[in-house]
Amino acid sequence: MTSALATLACEGSSDDSMVDDASTATPDAGAPTGPPSEIGPAERPARLVVPDAHDGTTPLPLVVLLHGYSASAPLQDTYWRATQAARSMGFYLLLPNGTTDSRGNRFWNATTACCDFDMTGVDDVAYLTSLLDEAESVVPVDTSRVYFIGHSNGSYMSFRMACELSDRVAAIGGLAGADFLNDTDCEPAHPVSVLHVHGDADETVSFTGTAYYPSARTAVERWAGRAGCDVAAVETLEPIDLVTSLDGAETTVERWSTGCAEGHDAELWTIAGGSHVPSFQSTWMEKLVGWLLEHRLE
Repeated sequence: MTSALATLACEGSSDDSMVDDASTATPDAGAPTGPPSEIGPAERPARLVVPDAHDGTTPLPLVVLLHGYSASAPLQDTYWRATQAARSMGFYLLLPNGTTDSRGNRFWNATTACCDFDMTGVDDVAYLTSLLDEAESVVPVDTSRVYFIGHSNGSYMSFRMACELSDRVAAIGGLAGADFLNDTDCEPAHPVSVLHVHGDADETVSFTGTAYYPSARTAVERWAGRAGCDVAAVETLEPIDLVTSLDGAETTVERWSTGCAEGHDAELWTIAGGSHVPSFQSTWMEKLVGWLLEHRLE
């Protein structure tokens, strides 16, 4: 689905700063012992990135980044420059991998539309929940600010985690994914704020939806409604420039915030002419995670 993230969104991804050599460096044997660099089961570990702001006692936000179908945690990290953002913005970052299907592609079992095509039934909700539990046991996580973000299949899975774990997830942010087709398949106990980003020229996961998944707008409106927002009262904000290969401020921003439960809202960022794997500006993660960090569990 991601074709190795279109060779890291080839139009604008050659910057050497995308690859963080420190992430693979071997620590000095004489260095003080800190948080583990990996957590999770031995057969399926997840990388844990500790920010520069970590002091061992101050609770910090936790962001879980979920890769797209056929991609991987390291590839998604490189594409989105997530490790660099975590270290500079002051949040813990978890980088898990999905399991591998019969085609050799990593996937998340998110919805019937995507992407457990072999119908293995792997329980990724349980796996990701266990990672949250372990992360909170090894570093001081601000449990009011736990977020899931993802691309494509990873965005589908982020929607799934908002459905299943609404008592722990403050907000989600996704690119080019989709929610459950049927609204009744997702019944969260608590509202979750949602930011969804989607290109209207996406030929892989259609912006307008299909018979198998809803449109980007429908998904965001649903979550706005679940938060008690007036779905008809949508506010159009100033457009923003997210993509290097498109001219000007190509991304429209729509917000649902009227009448919502306290501390909740929903936004749809539509990339005019945007593809499934946009070549993002270096400020992409700052904008995405910056939005998330404004939201807490109430």
